[in-house]
Amino acid sequence: MTTTTIKQPRIVSETEWLEERKQLLVKEKEFTRLGDQLSAQKRKLPWVKVEKKYVFDGPQGKETLADLFAGRTQLIVYHFMFGPDWEEGCPVCSMVADSFDGNAVHLAQRDVTLVVVSRARLAQIEAFKKRMGWKFKWVSSYGTDFNHDYRVSFTKDDAAEGNNYNFGTSSFPKDEAPGLTVFYKDESRNVFRTYSCFARGGEFLLGPYSYLDLVPKGRDEAGLPFTVAWIRHHDRY
Repeated sequence: MTTTTIKQPRIVSETEWLEERKQLLVKEKEFTRLGDQLSAQKRKLPWVKVEKKYVFDGPQGKETLADLFAGRTQLIVYHFMFGPDWEEGCPVCSMVADSFDGNAVHLAQRDVTLVVVSRARLAQIEAFKKRMGWKFKWVSSYGTDFNHDYRVSFTKDDAAEGNNYNFGTSSFPKDEAPGLTVFYKDESRNVFRTYSCFARGGEFLLGPYSYLDLVPKGRDEAGLPFTVAWIRHHDRY
């Protein structure tokens, strides 16, 4: 794949490099502390009780939202772009999903269940999941209001209204969008929405970007028709 050529920066001695690197370290530490503060604010958001009884189609049959917790009190739902009339799932969501199997094992040790939800039918999901070699839990919300209620699926009317995405701050060009929602379940099986993020709010899930941000060329997306145009399903590179 064609990438851009970068202009070589200054070449300095090891001593000079170390001095500048230590100066940057001060900013990195400040950024880390600010990130800790922001994460704490996310956890302090008020909760919203989920009143609607959503039922999903999963590999073991019908499951309610409360069932998806799998005996734990915390649930992370990744909203994967995959509509009922799509031939395959979104390549960018697929890059995110490539890390789910490994992450889910560790999250389970901290009372967290990770589940993926799409509006595609279960047969479509199962076929695509098999192709990609994934094992994580993925259920279908087809025929329910779940995706529309959590603003990751849109009707033509939604698109016409504009600003249908990311808490009404932007418009999304497709009928399916990505996102992440966190839920909590209490002892009485009451479920609460505690957090959601969309657009670049979920960029932390794109693991390869964390690596690309460290290398000289960075993400190298400036010459592309849109930023993520380079991303493919991992079996199509």
